[in-house]
Amino acid sequence: MSCKKLCAVLLMLTMLATLTAGCGKSGTSTNEQVFRYALEAEPATLDPAMSSAIPESLVELQIFEGLTRLDAKDQPVPGVAEKWDISPDGLKYVFHLRANAKWSNGQPVTAQDFAFAWKRALSPEAASENAYMLFPVKNAQAYNEKKLTADQVGVKALDDQTLEVTLDKPTAYFLSLVAFHAFYPVHQKTVTASPDKWANDTTTLIGNGPFKISNWTHSGKIEFIKNDQYWDAAAVKLAKMEWPISDSQTTRLAMVENNQVDMMVEPPVVEHDRLTQANLLKISPYLGIYYYVFNTQAAPFDNPKVRKAFAQAINREALVKNVIKGGKKPAYAWVAPGLTNPATSKDFREEGGNYAIEDAAQAKKLLAEAGYPDGKGLPPITLMFNTSELHKSIAEAMQEMWKQNLSVTVNLTNQESKVFLAARTHGDFQVARASWIGDYADPMTFIDVFKDPDNDANYTNPAYNRLVEQAQSTIDQKVRMQAMHDAEKILFDDAVIIPIYYTTQPFIAKPYVKGYFWSVLGLADFKTTFIEK
Repeated sequence: MSCKKLCAVLLMLTMLATLTAGCGKSGTSTNEQVFRYALEAEPATLDPAMSSAIPESLVELQIFEGLTRLDAKDQPVPGVAEKWDISPDGLKYVFHLRANAKWSNGQPVTAQDFAFAWKRALSPEAASENAYMLFPVKNAQAYNEKKLTADQVGVKALDDQTLEVTLDKPTAYFLSLVAFHAFYPVHQKTVTASPDKWANDTTTLIGNGPFKISNWTHSGKIEFIKNDQYWDAAAVKLAKMEWPISDSQTTRLAMVENNQVDMMVEPPVVEHDRLTQANLLKISPYLGIYYYVFNTQAAPFDNPKVRKAFAQAINREALVKNVIKGGKKPAYAWVAPGLTNPATSKDFREEGGNYAIEDAAQAKKLLAEAGYPDGKGLPPITLMFNTSELHKSIAEAMQEMWKQNLSVTVNLTNQESKVFLAARTHGDFQVARASWIGDYADPMTFIDVFKDPDNDANYTNPAYNRLVEQAQSTIDQKVRMQAMHDAEKILFDDAVIIPIYYTTQPFIAKPYVKGYFWSVLGLADFKTTFIEK
């Protein structure tokens, strides 16, 4: 064959190969799997001990892994630990690490890495906002408060692949807790060598998760590649991820609609109807609640009948439909939906049902029984909220409903967030707006809020506290779940709060993005994501 003919044949083969590659089912012109996500903020740090915002946690979930990982139902499954043993009293956990668990640099992930990371997060010098998450570990809080030394904390590496953890008291949700970013291991040698800079530089950002960061243009874009050292690399289908960063909802939406990215969270509320019609908008549960809290020690809300009257004289459906919007769900209880009862495999909220009552006639009757018929004789009442258009709109709607249903005039006052939070914490209010987002996937993340004597409602009830303590002191899921249901009912018998709506996670995803799931904790796991066009 002549050289000329050979070149022609080679050229044809090259063209055919290029055309064949272009027909692959992928997000690019080749069969390479690339997923593009519009990240809503520049991470302040990717140090798992120090990070506190959702965008940071979202990135960390892709590049780190704890002893466990949450599955699509937010239940803990083996992560770095392939198995564990729990003592009969629920106080001691022995985690057995995978022999093939490695850091992205190829070095083994060891039990010593976990012990170092946990004690580092608890260190008083670190001043981590996440330290409290580790307080179930024996002596963890005392070390954080400088009452004991690090050696007395109940976490110990028995050998490279065995981690022993001792708890202060049984914590039935501990396996869920250790999936949280504060419990991630860190590469001890790297962190020790560059304690202040390692988590912001791709050359020192060593992780142990499904992906690793290949490039980070700060405030611009984060790029990931598959971590071929990850113990479960075979389950990871994506070759790359590209995450441009923008704090503008409008900009992120434009990125999706211009096919620059495949997914974003929190599209502008004004666009929700249009996006729903285009079958682009999706709503994921998000473990949180927006509510009003009474100061149960301040008149007139020191009277339970007054609290019940105000709580019953509202209409949540109208509030959500006309004021709140955004795919939010009216809240008729305290614990948000999305949490599974391990004893029944049912949603805790669904099996518990609703507790909040809406009955304007009954509300008026209760106010009269409290000694204030048609609001006569009531002292001046002020509803306090922090400055925000949404908070203001909700407050004005509540003000009008109380006027219509109770003949009561309520004054509104808004404060800058820092001042507002201080006033609420110190009990300098009558009724105020509040919100709570769960820290871990168990109803206790809500239930223990009002056990603390320093809670915002200044509320205390020995019967409530006994039920919370019962739920915290047993690993019997049937017993503890029932105790939490009973405790929640007491909150509404005592009318401590007015739940308004459950938070949700609106997001947009192109239909060809498959294999991801959103946690009720507000994080998306892209470990098994793939592009199918």
